[in-house]
Amino acid sequence: MKVSFSPRGRLVAMMLAAVMASGTLASCTIDTASESTEAAAETTTSQAPVPLTVSVKDGAEKVDPSVPVTVTSDAGLVEVTMTNQYGNLVESKMSADKTSWTTDEVLGYNRTYTIVAEDKAGKTKTTTFSTPSPAMVSNVSLAPLDGAEVGVAQTITIRFGTAIRDRQAAQDAVTITTSPQVEGAFYWLNNSELRWRPENYWKPGTKVTVEADIYGQPLGGGTYGADNNKMSFTIGEDVRTVVDDATKTMTVYRGQEKLRTIPVSLGRDTERWATPNGTYIIGDQHESMIMDSMTYGLAYDAGGYKTPVSYATQMSWSGIYVHGAPWSVGDQGYRNVSHGCINVTNEAAQWFMNTVKRGDPVEVKNTVGGTLSGYDGLGDWNIPWATWKKGNVDDAPTW
Repeated sequence: MKVSFSPRGRLVAMMLAAVMASGTLASCTIDTASESTEAAAETTTSQAPVPLTVSVKDGAEKVDPSVPVTVTSDAGLVEVTMTNQYGNLVESKMSADKTSWTTDEVLGYNRTYTIVAEDKAGKTKTTTFSTPSPAMVSNVSLAPLDGAEVGVAQTITIRFGTAIRDRQAAQDAVTITTSPQVEGAFYWLNNSELRWRPENYWKPGTKVTVEADIYGQPLGGGTYGADNNKMSFTIGEDVRTVVDDATKTMTVYRGQEKLRTIPVSLGRDTERWATPNGTYIIGDQHESMIMDSMTYGLAYDAGGYKTPVSYATQMSWSGIYVHGAPWSVGDQGYRNVSHGCINVTNEAAQWFMNTVKRGDPVEVKNTVGGTLSGYDGLGDWNIPWATWKKGNVDDAPTW
């Protein structure tokens, strides 16, 4: 069959063809523009290769020796050597793809190091720098001992080997990690001893880690940290003791259970000898020791003594112990006749030593004495929390 078009039909057909052609061309134009845009984006986001770079500037002084030194090059490193002023080679390691190099030993104080580096692009670089020259270095010891299980009143001791001028720097170098998380704060007992404790007694089972990263850190007055230190401990059972002068007794509890009530004789009821009130922390324990009044200035000819005792459990750095006192058995539960210690029978002293542990709290109440100083060493809980939390980094005692 023959098909014919009128002039009007030809015009319509031509218009449709034009539209189709236009649509096809428009479609191709969009694709081409998209490809061009993507190509441009790829060109824009590509980065130039990292040149031969050393992490320490040439001529730098007082560089922190605790921070590893690195050398990098995207072209790949051919060789890197680092020596000290004596020509000794510093241990190092190269990455598998040879694009990075790093020191593999802790750098020293009083050292000048030189790095010579070459990469596969033919670039070379020589860098010389020096580490601090301390006037003095300070070690740091931590307590309680690593791995210890201690009582719910245990505080953390960070003791420096010398007086610290920049206490804030020293404090910032110490990290306390607890599980579960516990709010706590630092407090300086003096210029060389820093403490940390929570607001309230620990919960049994809490795990604590202490890290003192002081190496390389300036601690003020030309003193730098000598070595880092780290330890961990766990909070054991909740064992508490209450010594009540009103009843002349000492009662020991484990959790909510009353274990035993023991008759006691405390410090004589005078201003000098009365046992101070307050919260004490159990410290060292000795199956036998010599009690010597000369250690706190009381001469033998002035009523002093040098007496062997059994089963002595420390309650304060000022010399207060729970210990066996067979000479005062007739006074225990009735009268105070000691120079401040808690007198009990030898049997009771041994039982007490075997029942309590380092870090357990002892509350003394109703004596005619004052309150155990919060700076005693085992009297931390006698410093109010508001005072402790505020801290004293800027106004610690000078002793």
